[in-house]
Amino acid sequence: MIRVSRADFDRAVEQALADLPAQFQRYLENVAVEVRDRPDAALMREHEIPEDVLGFYIGVPLEDKGPEGRAVPLPDLILVFRDNLCEMCESWEELVDEIRITVLHEIGHHFGLDEDRLEELGYE
Repeated sequence: MIRVSRADFDRAVEQALADLPAQFQRYLENVAVEVRDRPDAALMREHEIPEDVLGFYIGVPLEDKGPEGRAVPLPDLILVFRDNLCEMCESWEELVDEIRITVLHEIGHHFGLDEDRLEELGYE
């Protein structure tokens, strides 16, 4: 387990987003990314996710929004769970890598990729 400040963790998430290729960035204009300590009971119950989940995408994948990517009233949401990620990592480098993988995994869901395809790409 590693302990890091909230500010350092948030910066690592921001860096993972900043490192995305420009051609993907424009598709994330209506996606909010939020860091939470852990998933709460209501989220786990509503979406049937385990308490040790690292990240979660809530929204409508681009492929389901139609050709115009029609606007929705609320942005899609990517949640990144700080405590769960910190608990699985032993070093800052490992944590930064896991944050990057988690962010890319959840963005993959935004692009309509399922768990099998994300695993094939190495974002499990």
